[in-house]
Amino acid sequence: MHLSSLISENNHFKITQINCNFVEILHMIELSKISTKPPEGYDKDKTKKELKKIAKEIGELVEVMTAQKKHSLLVVMQGMDSSGKDGSTREVFKYCSPSMVSAVGFGKPTDEEFAHDFLWRIHKHAPEKGKVQVFIRSHYEDILIQRVHKWIDEERVTARINAINAWEKLLIADNNTTILKFYLHLSHERQGEKLQERIDDPEKNWKHNPGDWEERKLWDEYRACYEDAINRSEVPWIIAPVDSRTYRNYFIAKKVLETLKGLDMKKPIIQDNAE
Repeated sequence: MHLSSLISENNHFKITQINCNFVEILHMIELSKISTKPPEGYDKDKTKKELKKIAKEIGELVEVMTAQKKHSLLVVMQGMDSSGKDGSTREVFKYCSPSMVSAVGFGKPTDEEFAHDFLWRIHKHAPEKGKVQVFIRSHYEDILIQRVHKWIDEERVTARINAINAWEKLLIADNNTTILKFYLHLSHERQGEKLQERIDDPEKNWKHNPGDWEERKLWDEYRACYEDAINRSEVPWIIAPVDSRTYRNYFIAKKVLETLKGLDMKKPIIQDNAE
């Protein structure tokens, strides 16, 4: 078999056959085997200090990206209810100018959106060169909640997964977009605690949604659909352990910083007009 690439991420491996429409998975991601907790020896105070330093560096590099206008970054935050999609976005991009970073959340489609293909509402939010776009929930919702509730059949699921893979590759090839997809890996126990906090803490009451408890009953179904989407994705996912808010923010920020540094960006300078 002629192989074109070997991708390693979070101890999983994908091998893609060249000029082919399928991906052969040698080792599938099993979310149940990946920890949702910080590593042994984790120091919360030290991690908070390091997070602040990293977030400031992210702010500086995003400014360089905006000045250079050669790259764009799409960050996907996807995970179970209460996994911290908004919170991590706020902390990771805390020191970025709001003119350089945008965030959009995708909830239930409007009537107009339902009247179009499922990617129609997504594509218009793809980042332009020089900008960072964060998806808080994303195009993957259309192969998660709709699949769990059996609003679409498996044939439609496969067609949508293929469309997502093609769309993401289009952004990479046609607009020099780097895509970071984070699955915010939350434990069932921790989700219950955080949903209860929204009831017990008056400052968080506004977040309470009785529907979240109903969806929680479908935890296993959601987990299975997430796992399948992750394993059938051609742009690799990053599995972020999120039971700890501080470590969650640090982990995601560190990955974003590493990615931005890897782009080797520089601010343009005025060139003298040599005769």
